[in-house]
Amino acid sequence: MRGPAWKGWGQSIVIAGLCLAAGLLAAWSAIGQQQLDPLAYDFLLRLRPPAARPGSAVLVAMDEETLRAYGNMARLRPALATALEVIAITGPRAVAVDIQLADRDDPALDQRLSRALETTPNLVLATTLVENPRTGQIDWEEPRAEFSRHAALGHVHADPDLDGVSRQVLLEKVAGAGGHSVRRWALALETFRLASGSGHIVETEKSLEVGGRAIPASRGEQRALRIRYLPKGSLERISMKELIEQSALASRLRDRAVFIGVTVQGGPDRLMTPLSYGAAMPGVEIHANLYETLARGDFLVSVSNLVTLAFAVGLAAGMLLCFEFLAGARAFVLGFALLAVAHLAPGLLFLDNRVMPISPPAATAWCCFLGLGSRHYLLTRSRLRVAEAQRARYQQAVHYVTHEMRTPLTAIQGSSELMGRYALSDEKRKEIAGLIHRESRRLARIVEMFLSVERLSAGELELKRDPVSAAEVFSTCVERARPLADRKQIRISNNFRNDQAVLGDREFLEYACYNLITNAIKYSPGGTEIILEVERAGEQVRLSVRDHGYGMDEQEVRRIFQKFYRTRKAVECGEAGTGIGLALVEEIVVEHGGSIEVESLPNQGSRFTLVLPRAAAPVAQTAPSAT
Repeated sequence: MRGPAWKGWGQSIVIAGLCLAAGLLAAWSAIGQQQLDPLAYDFLLRLRPPAARPGSAVLVAMDEETLRAYGNMARLRPALATALEVIAITGPRAVAVDIQLADRDDPALDQRLSRALETTPNLVLATTLVENPRTGQIDWEEPRAEFSRHAALGHVHADPDLDGVSRQVLLEKVAGAGGHSVRRWALALETFRLASGSGHIVETEKSLEVGGRAIPASRGEQRALRIRYLPKGSLERISMKELIEQSALASRLRDRAVFIGVTVQGGPDRLMTPLSYGAAMPGVEIHANLYETLARGDFLVSVSNLVTLAFAVGLAAGMLLCFEFLAGARAFVLGFALLAVAHLAPGLLFLDNRVMPISPPAATAWCCFLGLGSRHYLLTRSRLRVAEAQRARYQQAVHYVTHEMRTPLTAIQGSSELMGRYALSDEKRKEIAGLIHRESRRLARIVEMFLSVERLSAGELELKRDPVSAAEVFSTCVERARPLADRKQIRISNNFRNDQAVLGDREFLEYACYNLITNAIKYSPGGTEIILEVERAGEQVRLSVRDHGYGMDEQEVRRIFQKFYRTRKAVECGEAGTGIGLALVEEIVVEHGGSIEVESLPNQGSRFTLVLPRAAAPVAQTAPSAT
């Protein structure tokens, strides 16, 4: 495990915060709330249905067989009256009728139905919300008075989600015109109240209490309660036609809640549910499932938004720590583990009957994983490139030291062998000792210059910014390079129209100019001439070294400043070299805020020009550098 990159914490925290915000926005958007969360909830509801046990409710269905036997939808009251007469004898706990009885029918039929309703114990009739066509207000459409004299009323208002699926029911609805609002409890809740023998419903801010059972339906959520739908086929259903014609079936209704309603295919009162599997469920069956939920006490409770937000923040913090404290594969493995936690947590909470939307933790985890993971990957790649660059620089440094230190070491070694092998005069020994001393100082200077250039390239060394005489720099370099030029009978002349001062570090500038002059000497035929020029060009000074050597073609000119590159002629001429010098010259010039220009033609020579900033102040009188 590596320590955290403390300097990068601020950036990482900002990225984590932005990813958290993006994840929460995505989760609370239409896609999250209206698509992902409902789909996940439906999947969990199907995956973990209520435990199997004898049902507390029975559905008496006005199905297709009943309609064929007793007439169309408008002629259901005779069959309903007959069924109620049969049901009343069996002793049910409660009876809920999900059929609108607000209209007047044949008086004789209404009278018979009224008597049947009066003899039915613990009866609940349906009431629904309708819009007044004259006033546009919403009011209750209730059963006729002769039907509801001995019955409780329960609303059958459907409140499906935006996708048209019925997942919950509002246990309380309030409506009314003319300033007289009337509250109605849900049909299933009223049925449960009567079946449990409770006289009234106890209300608190967070729940309702019926028959000693607390129902988690808060006032702030309009008393909404999720329905724990039973698996398909689990709710017992009896055709009303069979119940009327086979009286023995009535025994199955004893001591149970009976829900009566229309179940014909294509009926108006049908809604999709999480367990519909493409087929809409009749409204009366939805109320029966709600009753089963109340009777079982198997309630699903929503996790608060604050807890969901805290969990999402915790995931973001976990991702942040993961990618800050771990490296490589371990960071991504733990990141995937946190992704798994984000997706599995809602399912684990569902086992405890708690519902958490999946989109806030999942979207937050994915955004943080992608954002922080990408940053982690890019930083790792960047560190790898830096390490590779440092290794390459180290290798280049070895080549450079080998190249530059060969000459003084050879001189020191040869001189010491002469002193040890031959009996030399005192004057000759003094001369050789002076040579060894000079070469030793030159060797120390090479090492110092090498270290300085390396620190300069790494940004660890600050250049001096002093006025430096261009003519003096050239003169110092010529004096040091004179012996090499004399051996090849190469003449070095200058064309200084007037001395100019450049702004820079004298030692580094001498190194750059010395490298250009010695290159011109090494790669020029004997007996030729090298011309040094200094001229002003606006706020810049141009220092040129022009030779009559082998020259280069365009392709070689483009590559001449690459480290370790040497032209074909340079290799063929037999001169020792590593191809590092000009690369270092370019680095020095660039660090001075200048540039280097090259003009060359094969077999006609080359001209290297250093373009440096001109110094406004005059040059201070200094002694030339020692050689």
